[in-house]
Amino acid sequence: MTADPTPGAPSTTPDTKLEIRDLDAYYDAFCAIRGVTMSVRARAVTAIIGPSGCGKSTFLRTLNRMHELTPGARVEGSILLDGADIYDPAVDPVRLRRFVGMVFQRPNPFPTMSIYENVVAGIRLVGRASRSELDEIAERSLTRAALWNEVKDKLREPGTSLSGGQQQRLCIARAIAVDPEVVLMDEPASALDPVATLRIEELIAELRANYTIVIVTHNMQQAGRVSDETAFFTMNEDRAGYLVEFGPTREIFTNPRERLTEDYVSGRFG
Repeated sequence: MTADPTPGAPSTTPDTKLEIRDLDAYYDAFCAIRGVTMSVRARAVTAIIGPSGCGKSTFLRTLNRMHELTPGARVEGSILLDGADIYDPAVDPVRLRRFVGMVFQRPNPFPTMSIYENVVAGIRLVGRASRSELDEIAERSLTRAALWNEVKDKLREPGTSLSGGQQQRLCIARAIAVDPEVVLMDEPASALDPVATLRIEELIAELRANYTIVIVTHNMQQAGRVSDETAFFTMNEDRAGYLVEFGPTREIFTNPRERLTEDYVSGRFG
């Protein structure tokens, strides 16, 4: 593995996509996560695991500046995307989210839009494109999301007409249609049945060839199946989340350095 697995030691490897340094995230006076330092490797899947309330989703939302959309929320520290601080005042958060997309826990297709319009909605927002260009983007994105063959004959039907698993793949197609570099996934399969969950996991494995993926999951087996590297978070006595251990997934699950990690992945707490 190329990423430095030691919390507190920034990576210097050339394939690092995101570098998180001394990150604190607050809701007003409450510190939700404290002192997180880790790197995210390009074109790999990084899983974020830990007990409920330890700040996993908050951490994920700091990576594309969605955290600051909550009134009173703020961050301290830095997050570098390809070496550039995304919290620099000169960075436009809306433009940033063009490069760092997000898929949420529950499928959220735009209810008034067709399958086709859901996919190309982001393209329409960021600039002009011809109909032929939109058609090409829609087909490419739905194909990458493993949905094209299922919907190609009903693109004008509402996105909400699809099954839950198909809706989530539609949301993934929408996220990748604008050609992001990073895709954040917040428990993307937690609301799905086992068959749809398996399809999402297979899709993640396929997407890692083109995208850097960071996934929050409460499912230890899922983290073990889909990720290359895993970060384990828990809470201190003040209920602030912090990074306990970060490294190759196989090592985190079979030979962790920290007793807290061993206890969590073995089911002794959490």
